[in-house]
Amino acid sequence: MADPALVWFRDDYRISDNPALTAAAATGAPILCFFIFDESSQGIRPLGEASGWWLHGSLSALDSDLRALGSKLFLFRGSASEIVSRIAAVTHASSIFWNRRYEAAEIALDTGIKKDLVERGITVQTFNGKLLHEPWEIKNQAGKPFQVFTPYLRAVSMRSVAPPLPAPRTITAGRWPADLLDSSVALDDLALEPSRPNWAKGFAAEWNPGEQSARRKLADFLNTELPGYARQRDFPGKDSTSRLSPHLRFGETSPRQIWHASTVRNDGQESDTAKFLSEVVWRDFCYQQLFHNPNLATAPFNSRFGRFRWAADKDALAAWQKGRTGYPIVDAGMRQLWQAGWMHNRVRMIVGSFLVKHLLTDWRQGEAWFWDTLLDADPANNAFNWQWVAGSGPDAAPFYRIFNPIAQGEKFDPNGAYIRAYVPELAGLPGSAIHRPWEASKEILGPAGIELGSTYPRPIVNHEQARERALHAFRMLRAEAE
Repeated sequence: MADPALVWFRDDYRISDNPALTAAAATGAPILCFFIFDESSQGIRPLGEASGWWLHGSLSALDSDLRALGSKLFLFRGSASEIVSRIAAVTHASSIFWNRRYEAAEIALDTGIKKDLVERGITVQTFNGKLLHEPWEIKNQAGKPFQVFTPYLRAVSMRSVAPPLPAPRTITAGRWPADLLDSSVALDDLALEPSRPNWAKGFAAEWNPGEQSARRKLADFLNTELPGYARQRDFPGKDSTSRLSPHLRFGETSPRQIWHASTVRNDGQESDTAKFLSEVVWRDFCYQQLFHNPNLATAPFNSRFGRFRWAADKDALAAWQKGRTGYPIVDAGMRQLWQAGWMHNRVRMIVGSFLVKHLLTDWRQGEAWFWDTLLDADPANNAFNWQWVAGSGPDAAPFYRIFNPIAQGEKFDPNGAYIRAYVPELAGLPGSAIHRPWEASKEILGPAGIELGSTYPRPIVNHEQARERALHAFRMLRAEAE
């Protein structure tokens, strides 16, 4: 049998529009497909528990799809450089294919692996399977990366997006040597799903990882929710968003597939389509920022925020994490996150602003909590969006822009449908009281079964006082910089 071609899957768990898999299949060589669960290489950030739950399902679905083509996915655990080197040597591979990654530690790891393989005479081909455009491709007139999204979006709109690739019709599977089979692991052995406790047990009722599920979800969204998306997307009580983010995070669908499936529509929904695709471009923009600012998750882009005097209130942080702040829209969002591993985007901004500005808690605490509890926890989006809400990132919301959680709830969840879904102890309140229960009379609270401070907490901070405290802290920081 001819020497095999290797395909290394990493956050691209699909068979269609997978450039690495397509290129490997085009060689005509027998193919060996594998995945490495690597949490030991230097600088690699361990997955959060929610992401681990999704990865388990994603790997299972990919293996099923590969088996339908005549192949199979083999799993390994350990240092990627050591495992890839061993696989290449033992299989006598002629070539290896993978899609690129963009975190600094991953780039360094992949660069070292590629150098070693090339020196051994093995062909290495890498591809963009993750983004519409590479992080170094879109530049401003000065030849530098954009730091403001609107001109970046305008520049992207002037470029074409490569069409997605079809899935291979069949794959000629190679044969794994026995000693490599012995060192491979079963999916359950990776222990990716949360336990002790299994707080993700409710995820399966809402989510189904895998490429087939992603394809159905995209089609359903385009047919039913895209009309009116630009108007409805900010209302968390309505099923008006695509909920594709976990599928996109794990590469079960590609941004090219989303782009072309959306743009082929010509039915009077141009503004809705443009708004939806701007969110896909925002993801690319986040990756450009991460690529050029590798410490985006750990250090403020605006260095003066390194001197910001954050509060160290562990009780306030815990109340926020548990959805017990006394602000219904904030608590609904945090409980949705815990129950579903996901949160509506408008509410992400509200809860982020509340943590950073009402509680004066370091944005990195929020970034870490989202990293652990979001199914779609993405290294670029998560870090960049937290810096955005904190006011410390490029093209960030100014620190003095402080979301009023009461007004935000009244505007975007006017009847309280979202709050009632995730804060059931408030379900009996009328819409006029549900956003500010602490102002309701006993005649309203009593029949609803609510005792403030017992069945539902009083606000842990006063909105106006917290706002003034945040503004004062920002003014102090600005004064120090002058």
